[in-house]
This record gives sequence, C-alpha cells and structure tokens, in this order.
Amino acid sequence: MWRCSVNIPDDTSYSVRGSLSYRLRLSFMSEYVDHLREVFEPFGPIQARRMFGGYGIYHDGLMFALVSDDPLYLKADEDCRGHFDAAGLPAFEYPKNGRLVRMSYYQAPEEMLEDPEQAALWARRSYEAALRARKR
Repeated sequence: MWRCSVNIPDDTSYSVRGSLSYRLRLSFMSEYVDHLREVFEPFGPIQARRMFGGYGIYHDGLMFALVSDDPLYLKADEDCRGHFDAAGLPAFEYPKNGRLVRMSYYQAPEEMLEDPEQAALWARRSYEAALRARKR
C-alpha cells in the first residue's frame, strides 16, 4: 500500500494552519491524491476537493470516495456493502458530540491500490452507489 514515511512532529504550540505538521500533511495528501489519479486511471478521470482536513474524490462531479489522513474510503450502499463486509473493511467513523458517527464510506482494500483492474471495479461499485444515493 502507498504510505507516507514522513515522521510528522507534534507542534501544538503553533496555530494549526501555520504549523509544520499541517503543511506536511497537506503536502502528503496532495501527493497521495496524485497517486490516486494514477490508480483510478482505468476507471476514468477523478477530481479532488479539499474538505475537513481530507479530500473528497469525485468523478463526473459526484463524490464516490474520500481520503481522511492516509486511508482511502469508498462510497457504499445496500447493493455493494457486502463486498466491503466480506473483505472485513471498516466503515469511516468520526467523533461528534462525544459519540462516533458512521458514514456510508468503507475503507478501500489495500490490494486495490496496486491493481488497476481491481481499482476500476471498486471505483465503479462506489460510483454506482453514489449515483443511487443521488436519485433518492
């Protein structure tokens, strides 16, 4: 799996946006998004938009994936969630008001990032889930 090997210091004495760790994270995320463009090339062009410290990954103007820190998460619904469950992949969760909120995005399988055919298959499933969600 493509991973960052930079040790990011905890420099909490500086403002978040001005900190070295924040700039390093942005640099890493930008490189990771560039890598995802290559990974998803067989699927089609993607666009990345910064959001909440990560990136939303879009195809044809529709968000089908997100990047939060290092992991890539793909959109899932009732029709494709079984593929994620069968692979033992966790859902994206974040803390809010003292509890965890689970979203309809699941961690992408690591092997997908090294196999263009698998990347296209998983991306299509997630993009189709995003299309179905938009129709509701």
